[in-house]
Amino acid sequence: MGIASLVLIVFGLVLFETITSIDNAIINAQVLSTMQAWARRWFLCWGLLIAVFVVRGLLPWLIVWATVPSLGPMGALLSTFSGDAAVVAAIEKAAPVLQIGGGTFLIFLFFQWLLVEPKNYGLAGEAFFQRHGGWFFTVVSVLLAVLVWFALQKEPVMAFGAVVGSAAFFITHGFREQAERAEVDLLQKRRSNWSKILYLEVIDATFSIDGVLGAFAFTMSVPLILLGNGLGALVVRQLTVGNVERIKKYLYLKNGAMYSILCLGLFMVMESFGVHVPVWVSPLATFGVVGFFFLKSRTALHGM
Repeated sequence: MGIASLVLIVFGLVLFETITSIDNAIINAQVLSTMQAWARRWFLCWGLLIAVFVVRGLLPWLIVWATVPSLGPMGALLSTFSGDAAVVAAIEKAAPVLQIGGGTFLIFLFFQWLLVEPKNYGLAGEAFFQRHGGWFFTVVSVLLAVLVWFALQKEPVMAFGAVVGSAAFFITHGFREQAERAEVDLLQKRRSNWSKILYLEVIDATFSIDGVLGAFAFTMSVPLILLGNGLGALVVRQLTVGNVERIKKYLYLKNGAMYSILCLGLFMVMESFGVHVPVWVSPLATFGVVGFFFLKSRTALHGM
């Protein structure tokens, strides 16, 4: 992998982590505004270390280790930089399971946004899908059945990967729904600063799953994922501190995030079935999709 590819991947990871965490930054800013100064400083300092080194640091490493247990902890971390033929073969053999699981999670996430979540309509047809949100469970159930059927024809363990991706989505979705209710309670009632810090750490962990799983569409290299997602987390904290209100004026950035999630999910599923996707496709697709909706948001902002 050349230097240009490495740089492109890292910048793509930073952009993807940032754009998928905008909602997280908004929630953080809303809750932080109700906290005392010492608690805000604690979260923005130590909370950042937890977000970068614990959550976004451990999660990709644990995912690779769980997918290929034979590598061991250090092998999982350094596997993509290893010249050992046995290690390379183990990664290549297990990669389709991780890819179909992550792809399933991301595609489900996109359809949940398209069919269920309130949104600013950025493309024709989004209002139509929103009106038929009751079809969400039908759509994802049929999609899971199709993925499992074709996975069984190729490699039975891939079918298990798709089911795990589906389960991860619904578990994460459940946590987020609970977090939304908890946020209302936190903002409307007097709660301790520590309870708010704990809430912010939990919600940050659930949002990090999207970025970590999507990162595997860019690369299987854990060190690169750590670098890209870590830098993205720094950007999100900066947005939390001073730019949230400005970012909220860009109406279609969330649309860009979700369409890029769809692209990455499709790329991961394609790769799991043996379709080669060049390493530069995922970052360029992310830049292109997010750039389109950024320009659309900017045009709408200046037209107000």
